[in-house]
Amino acid sequence: MNEQDSTEFGGTAVRLDQGHIEGSGGIPERFSNPGLPAHTPRMADLDEAAAARAEKQVVALFSLSILGTILFLAAYFLIDLDRTVFIPGIGTMSASNAALGVTMALTLLGIGFGAVHWAKTLMPDTESVEMRHPMRSTDESRAAVGETLAEGAVASQITRRPLIKYTLGGALGLMAVPLIVPVVGGLAPWKYPADELSKTFWDGEGEGAAFTPIRLMRDPQNTAIKAEDVTIGSVYHVMPDGLLPDPKTGEGGVEHGLLEEKAKAAVLLMRLDPAIIKSQKERDWGYQGIVAYSKICTHVGCPVGLYEQQTHHLLCPCHQSTFDVTDDCKVIFGPAKRALPQLPIAVDDEGYLVAIKPFQEPVGPSFWERD
Repeated sequence: MNEQDSTEFGGTAVRLDQGHIEGSGGIPERFSNPGLPAHTPRMADLDEAAAARAEKQVVALFSLSILGTILFLAAYFLIDLDRTVFIPGIGTMSASNAALGVTMALTLLGIGFGAVHWAKTLMPDTESVEMRHPMRSTDESRAAVGETLAEGAVASQITRRPLIKYTLGGALGLMAVPLIVPVVGGLAPWKYPADELSKTFWDGEGEGAAFTPIRLMRDPQNTAIKAEDVTIGSVYHVMPDGLLPDPKTGEGGVEHGLLEEKAKAAVLLMRLDPAIIKSQKERDWGYQGIVAYSKICTHVGCPVGLYEQQTHHLLCPCHQSTFDVTDDCKVIFGPAKRALPQLPIAVDDEGYLVAIKPFQEPVGPSFWERD
C-alpha cells in the first residue's frame, strides 16, 4: 500500500518496523506490569442479608439436584417402557426416556448452577499472583499451601453455612445414583421374566376349552403349511397366524410390539421318522412325526437355527447348547439347563397344521429360575 492508497481510505500507513509506540522504532523488550485491577466488593460482601439470600439460593439449587435424583428413581421404576408422550416440536417419544432425561438434567444442572452461584456470591473473589517454577517447593512452602487450603475452606464460608455443606454433600452423593441405577437395573429384569415369557401370541384369546386352534404360518411368507408339505429332514421357520397382516387383504396383524411378539412366538417345525421319537409326549403333541419347538434357546435367548439332519440335533450358535429333537429337545450339551418348550400341533379340516394348545411352559432363557 502506498501513501496515495492510504490517503484514499482516510488513514495513514504505518511501517511494520515502527511498532505501535509513537516516536520509537521496533517493539520494547518488556512491557510494564499494569498490576491487578482494584477489587470491587460484591453485595454479599457488604450486606449480610444479601449473603443470606445467596446462601438460600445455593441451598435451593442443591436441593433441586436432590429432588431430580429422587424423581429419576421414581420415573425409572414406575413409568412403563411402552408408554409414549407427545412433546411439541419433537414429536412422539418414550415417556420413560423423556422423564429420565428431564430428571437427570435437574440433577446435574442443580449441582452445576449451585456451585457456580456459590462461587460468584459467597466465595472470595480476590485475585492473586504466584510466581511458579519447576523446582520442588520447600517444606515450609508446602506447609504454607496446606494452611492456605484450610484458610480457603474458612473463607468459602462452608463452615459458617452448614446448609450449603449438607445440601452439597447430599447432591454430590446422590448424583451418581442416576448413572448407576440404569446399569445395575439392566442386569436383572424389573419384572419376573417368567411372567413376561409365559404368554405368547400362541395363547390366542383364551385358554383350555376356549382355545381356538391357530394355524402355523411360514416365516416370512406368512402362508399356511399343510402336513403333506413337510418332508422328513425338512425344517420350517414358522409363526402364528394373525401376527402379520393377511397377505391378500392386508388386514389384521399386530400394530404395537410386533418384534417382541414375533421373538417370543418363533417356532421351528421339523418332521422325523415316528419310529425314532423316544418320548410319548412328543408323539402325542406332534402329528405323524411332525413336531414344533420354540426357537428361543433356554440359555440366554439366542435363536436356535441350526438343525443337523443326521443326528437330529438342534444347535444354538451363540454358546453351542445342543438339543435332541428325538427326545423332547432335551439338552445334551452346552450351558442351557432346560429343554426347548414344545408346541402341541395337529391338522384342521383343510389339512393345514394348527396349534391346538399354547406353550405349556415359559419360552426363552431360564437363568433366573435355576435352583
